[in-house]
Amino acid sequence: MKSHQTYVKVRYAETDQMGVVHHGNYAQYLEMARIDWLEELGVSYGSMEKDGIMLPVYVMSFKFLQPAHFEDTLRIETKLMELPRVKIGFEYTIYNQNEQLITTASTVLVFMDSITKRPVRCPQFLLEKLKD
Repeated sequence: MKSHQTYVKVRYAETDQMGVVHHGNYAQYLEMARIDWLEELGVSYGSMEKDGIMLPVYVMSFKFLQPAHFEDTLRIETKLMELPRVKIGFEYTIYNQNEQLITTASTVLVFMDSITKRPVRCPQFLLEKLKD
């Protein structure tokens, strides 16, 4: 399946008193990586929302192996788990600038109609992009 690399530099505000990235920031890192993954395919998340498709998170899990610190440059590898239907799943591996694996994660999101708030099938244009 398609994978993509995203780079994030840890900001001071993302760390706690110990100089470690607070776990709550990792959800934002994953969101940045997913949006970057979509853009690499030529799909704008903003355009999908304008077209009435939302992607709320259904499941999110993390395994924190080592801490990230202020000024670390993180490499987030985002990989599609399988071709999406109503749900789309991603696996992530996060490495620091020394290529040490620091975190693994996964998310499952649901394609949802923004008006009815009901699940819908993955848009055909996205499936076509994934087949290229």
